[in-house]
Amino acid sequence: MSSSPLTDHAAPAALPVSPATPKTSRAEPSYQIIRRNGAVTPFDASKIGVALAKAFLGVEGSTAAASRRVHETVEELTQEIVANLTRRAEAGRTFHIEEVQDQVELALMRSGHHKVARAYVLYREQRSAERAKTTPAADAPKSAALHVTLENGTRVAFDQTRLQTLVTEACEGLSDVSPEAILTETMRNLYDGITEAELAQAPVMAARTLVEREPDYAFASARLLLDSLRREALSAVHGSRQQATQGEMAERYAEYFPAYVRKGIEAELLDPELARFDLARLSAALKPERDLSFQYLGLQTLYDRYFLHVDGTRFELPQAFFMRVAMGLALREINREEKAIAFYDLLSSFDFMASTPTLFNSGTTRPQLSSCFLTTVPDDLDGIFKAVKDNALLAKYSGGLGNDWTPVRGLGAHIKGTNGESQGVVPFLKVANDTAIAVNQGGKRKGAVCAYLETWHIDIEEFLDLRKNTGDDRRRTHDMNTANWVPDLFMQRVAEDGAWTLFSPDETPDLHDLYGSAFKTAYEAYETKAAQGGLKIFKQVRAVDLWRRMLTMLFETGHPWITFKDPCNIRSPQGHVGVVHSSNLCTEITLNTSHDEVAVCNLGSVNLARHVTASGLDMKRLERTVRIAMRMLDNVIDINFYTIPEARRSNLRHRPVGLGIMGFQDALQALRLPYASDEAVRFADESMEAISFHAISASVELAAERGRYPSFDGSLWSKGILPIDSVQLLADSRGVALESSSRLDWTGLREQVKTTGMRNSNCMAIAPTATISNICGVSQSIEPSFRNLYVKANMSGDFTVVNPALVHDLKARGLWDEVMIADLKYFDGSLAQIDRVPDDLKALYATAFEIEASWLIEAAARRQKWIDQAQSLNLYIANPNGRKLDAMYRLAWESGLKTTYYLRATSATHVEKSTLKGTDGKLNAVQVAPIVMPASVVPDGKACSIDDPECEACQ
Repeated sequence: MSSSPLTDHAAPAALPVSPATPKTSRAEPSYQIIRRNGAVTPFDASKIGVALAKAFLGVEGSTAAASRRVHETVEELTQEIVANLTRRAEAGRTFHIEEVQDQVELALMRSGHHKVARAYVLYREQRSAERAKTTPAADAPKSAALHVTLENGTRVAFDQTRLQTLVTEACEGLSDVSPEAILTETMRNLYDGITEAELAQAPVMAARTLVEREPDYAFASARLLLDSLRREALSAVHGSRQQATQGEMAERYAEYFPAYVRKGIEAELLDPELARFDLARLSAALKPERDLSFQYLGLQTLYDRYFLHVDGTRFELPQAFFMRVAMGLALREINREEKAIAFYDLLSSFDFMASTPTLFNSGTTRPQLSSCFLTTVPDDLDGIFKAVKDNALLAKYSGGLGNDWTPVRGLGAHIKGTNGESQGVVPFLKVANDTAIAVNQGGKRKGAVCAYLETWHIDIEEFLDLRKNTGDDRRRTHDMNTANWVPDLFMQRVAEDGAWTLFSPDETPDLHDLYGSAFKTAYEAYETKAAQGGLKIFKQVRAVDLWRRMLTMLFETGHPWITFKDPCNIRSPQGHVGVVHSSNLCTEITLNTSHDEVAVCNLGSVNLARHVTASGLDMKRLERTVRIAMRMLDNVIDINFYTIPEARRSNLRHRPVGLGIMGFQDALQALRLPYASDEAVRFADESMEAISFHAISASVELAAERGRYPSFDGSLWSKGILPIDSVQLLADSRGVALESSSRLDWTGLREQVKTTGMRNSNCMAIAPTATISNICGVSQSIEPSFRNLYVKANMSGDFTVVNPALVHDLKARGLWDEVMIADLKYFDGSLAQIDRVPDDLKALYATAFEIEASWLIEAAARRQKWIDQAQSLNLYIANPNGRKLDAMYRLAWESGLKTTYYLRATSATHVEKSTLKGTDGKLNAVQVAPIVMPASVVPDGKACSIDDPECEACQ
């Protein structure tokens, strides 16, 4: 690999040089580059082109044909690299020489030139080692000559002693993390006159470049970022320039917290009621050492989206944030301080995390704490546009929406008021789509909605096409999620290759509210009526053809998702007072909706990784967590700020909550259980049974203390039918056997439920947890690992993610080195093709596309036994085809699942590779193009990829 003009050394004469430098313009003079000796010189983009040309020719040779190819490729890559460096950069931005080389490496990997990139990586490592031997200190600028420019323009001497203290403190207690490595890299990025903001960023940037080599640098990076946050928050609260080390915060948190509460109330952000708490007692309960539990991704996410601020200046520190949320949830408790401290302890320990709306808004003047809202759209103009308005009001404070559009009459149906014909449901979906974009949840995340339509609706074929990028754009919804609401009868017709008839709901209004045998009877009667000429709007299709088209659109566009009407209703505890007409934005909520009730669900997730030991589940700790968490979720219902009366009425009448889990994959790896194993399926069963048992027990205890929910009488609960018992109801309806084994003693609890009652109509639902799992530093929800090493893109930027458990195991076997890192990059974070990795580690750390979807479905089916709602279940499939998709979704239905979520399928659109250097965060780095992981993105579709920064469902 040749040297390049981006290094401080000449190229070896034996390697070819590009015959022609690509035509690239020089960057604006305001951009500068920091050399390794600390000198600052103008940034010259043409040198990037020369470096790239040498790299390509060094690997591919210097024939005339190769030179022509190189010339074209280099010019394109150079433009991309310069754009990435300068994008979002302000005038006067400086780049370190290493940062520029990082972008060169990144561009090579992303564009698929893996051999060139690999050679480039190895050469850089070689040159770095040579420099360290020959000139270990010569490249660093002399600290005595450095000055820092403060915000007011004043120049002060650079305090190297404080920097050393800060870095040393950040590395305390972390294995294989070197303060010297961070300091050396930091000093290389300094120059005389550096701004205070750039100086604060420098050690963070330095630490995070080392994350791919040692995952614990993610903790060091977070601790270094904390220094900036402390300075910002303390200065904002006290009204003068302040700073403190982590050690000093052990005392300063106590005096900061009351001032923080006063600041928040004065800014009209915090509820004045918070000032009536015993703030001294709460201050004493804060645990500053828990600030050290964050990884960089989690803390950066909190900074960007959760911490309270005035005009962009954050004044909320992490432990104050958790206590604020806890106080907001304890407002109506008799012993408010005691409960607030208990809630705070659960949140700040990461044993449990409330959902994003609760974290955003608890303790504020507008405490909209609920996550999900489900509505039914009526079949009249006033009702349709009221539903659209309700969407806007519900989304305003961070609610995710699921709309049932099935009642709206289909294309060509008669409109009595105008004696005209309906344009169908699609034009109104377009309005709902645009409303979701217009109301962006206060800028914290995009508004998002999912539209549901039953499979018998006459507009179902147009509905399937909504996310296509071709056709009449007026009948497309590029930003709306969509889902099929599929009755069992349709799946039976598919199995027997029968006919399927589509109807307009104005002529078949009762089908919307029917399920099971009643639906079958009515549906077949309408088919007979249509055949006899008694219906005006209908169409008969082959069920298999419609099913194949559903799967084709799901693969091509990522939508509509496949969800199942009958199991959602047959197993619903609340069938006596309504019908489940749809799920929510993320397919885990299954609650009744009607014209006068908007279903609301309040979510939170147990961090399963915090509740396992080498010997299995820590049942005592899990019981404590679930009991406190259920109390927190129940409190949300009474404290909540409801933007429409239908939501308030429904929530107070039924009081549903959704306790879920995250960190499932981490728990499996801690127990040494491969995801694709019978043992993992058993653990899914065992862990969910325990959570179900304790959640139902906690709701019974709350009912004894506070009273049962108003619509309890007549529910399945009141009859002693628990979720595990309702499995048999579904089995009886289908005439099949479904797995329903159990381990715990449910007899006593079943009697308690019947006699004491339940506080909540629904207790459990497994949400995606994409953001709150980032905060806690664990795998999201029930997902298998996507990659063992990759760049994660979300609204806070791009972040290096490395599986620390894998690194630990590879170190133990002497396999963790630069070659392993390079191989993991090359093979997209997968171990499968790395020969020197033992088979047991390949099985334990198999990534999502290496695990057969049947294992995911089987584990989900075991969980579904215990859950009174549903779960956000993504399905992964490598090298998909129609036969595989058909088998996978039929298995999901046959296994008794209520819903499925995204289909993740590998395709020609392959995962982009990254060097993982210099790409983390929004606050502290130049942004590069997001590293988008493969989703169901094929020719003309625009599917939501994993952690798509524009997808509300993933946040």
